[in-house]
Amino acid sequence: MRDDTPEPRPSLRDRLTTYWDAAVMARVRIIKILPLAGWPSLIGITVINLILGALPIAFMVATAEMIGRVPAAVDAGIGSTAWDRLVQLFLVAAAAFMAQQILAPVQAMLGLRIQRRVDGLVRDQAVDAITSSIGIGPLEDPETLGKFSEARVRFENNWHTPGFAAAGLLYLTARYLQLVSLLVIVWLIFGSWIALAMTAAVIILRTGNRGGLRRYSAIWRKNSGIRRRLLYLRDVTIGSTAAKEIRVFGSNKWLEERHRETHSAFNDPVDKERRRIYFKPYLVYTAIALGVVIWGLTSLADRAAGGELVAGDMSLKDLTLGLQALVGALLLARDYPESDPPTQFGMNALTALREVATTVRRDDTAPRGTLPVPEGAPQHSIEFRDLDFHYPGADEQIFAGLNLTLEAGKTTAIVGVNGAGKTTLMKLLARLYEPTAGGIYVDGVNISDIDAREWRRTLSVVFQDFVRFEFSAADNIATGAAFDPVDRAAVVEAARKAGIHEALEDAPDGLDTMLSRGYERGIDLSGGQWQRIAIARSLYALAKGARLLVLDEPTAALDVRAEAAFFDQFVDLTRGATSVLISHRFSSVRRADTVVVIDQGRVIESGSHDELMSCDTNYRRLFELQARRFREGLDVEGDEDELAVTP
Repeated sequence: MRDDTPEPRPSLRDRLTTYWDAAVMARVRIIKILPLAGWPSLIGITVINLILGALPIAFMVATAEMIGRVPAAVDAGIGSTAWDRLVQLFLVAAAAFMAQQILAPVQAMLGLRIQRRVDGLVRDQAVDAITSSIGIGPLEDPETLGKFSEARVRFENNWHTPGFAAAGLLYLTARYLQLVSLLVIVWLIFGSWIALAMTAAVIILRTGNRGGLRRYSAIWRKNSGIRRRLLYLRDVTIGSTAAKEIRVFGSNKWLEERHRETHSAFNDPVDKERRRIYFKPYLVYTAIALGVVIWGLTSLADRAAGGELVAGDMSLKDLTLGLQALVGALLLARDYPESDPPTQFGMNALTALREVATTVRRDDTAPRGTLPVPEGAPQHSIEFRDLDFHYPGADEQIFAGLNLTLEAGKTTAIVGVNGAGKTTLMKLLARLYEPTAGGIYVDGVNISDIDAREWRRTLSVVFQDFVRFEFSAADNIATGAAFDPVDRAAVVEAARKAGIHEALEDAPDGLDTMLSRGYERGIDLSGGQWQRIAIARSLYALAKGARLLVLDEPTAALDVRAEAAFFDQFVDLTRGATSVLISHRFSSVRRADTVVVIDQGRVIESGSHDELMSCDTNYRRLFELQARRFREGLDVEGDEDELAVTP
């Protein structure tokens, strides 16, 4: 039964704390990143903002003075001192106007420079913090992904980023200098009471507008998960990845409907919150502002009336200046498009990035090993000792007391049905996750005590879901040892060993051909060719010093003949290295020195292919079952229930 009990209203203290953090500390966080822009740019834009704040006031005062002198200049005629003074005031007003037009683009240019510099450094800091995580567990948390998605969208669209927030905060200098100057003029002309009332009206309107923006924008962060799904639906609908299946299955309309529903789920609450915050409150805010303005205009009219205008209580100059100041102050009570949205949403992006970095640091509980990799390791063995593991946030135990030894310089094949834990074992070996109990030892040293980056340089891992980079073929292969400059000869040799060199040589630009049709002269590869690229990547790493080769389903996309040919030469390709071959195809691992069968997170059998086939073993049963299915032209994987291991 659903609980419809409304949530308790936050206490005054909680609301004040929330306001302080959102309205004050958020701006403090922007101020803290301002030095990233560089002091020359900061000083330059501050000076220009001060000038731009003063120029409209100078223009206003000059035009008011000019209008006030028009009657006397007309009476005196052209060439008189009064006429010359009128011309001088016109030139001052024109100069103030022209200076604004000249300095505005300079302000925008410096703002853009600050935005780009700050964004670049903030992005670098965030990426460094996120990639410094030893494991990948924190990056799979839905809340963290939502925050990262919000920040990523800002940077991708170059819209309301932290850099925009920094520039927008500096733009307020001109706005507030102009506003304060106008209120001072109102004070001098209208007196203290109207000036105080006008100041209060401006504060109410500004607070209502800026605070409303802050409150309704919070719904964006709250619905970040929905927004992430919306972006996914957009990308999958208009991208090339799913284009074939969308057209073949005719799922265009289905995807359009899902996109429409998700857009409504995200956008409708935002619109509703915006109406709730702005509609009724702004009727009150507007009524207050109009009341003050009417009071001021009535006072102005009353003082100006009385026969001849210049003979009244107020001169023509004061009338003009007072009217401009009153209306100008009211206009400056509205939103500032160059400052308000950038600072609000830029703060959201900055906060999201900082929270992601903090979460990654907090949740990355992997030990920060400092030991070097043992010389020449592995020289003896890699041991999984009493290994326990479950994924963060999950109750299901993947491994419970697993013990396994990989002999150095030998090829060990790890087989089992899907879901047996084979790939997870290799993620633990690569320290993408940490065991919940037990440990992994290389030549007797726990790998958690070794510097993670140094340890990974000894590994060459190709996972089943390897990355297909939109790079050139050479760069795709060279990412296997990206810590070193590209070794062209080693790239060619790795491609040759993986059986992909000839196909790449025939490409438009050879090994420099972009592996994506989205680029000029770019090409796409078949699934089997991409798998050979991944294998070449691992062999390149081996040539650059890696001593432990891990291949996770390396031939899943190859046909039977290509798979057999690859494994025929696999031993020669990896001679002298410690290699681990993960597969659920039992026929592909016969040439391994040792075959290990894993089921339900534990080792149930181990030995050479001949040893395991000579006895009544699960390995033999599964091998013969897959062979029979292949002979019958059926799926080698078969039904999981049929392939289930019986201890």
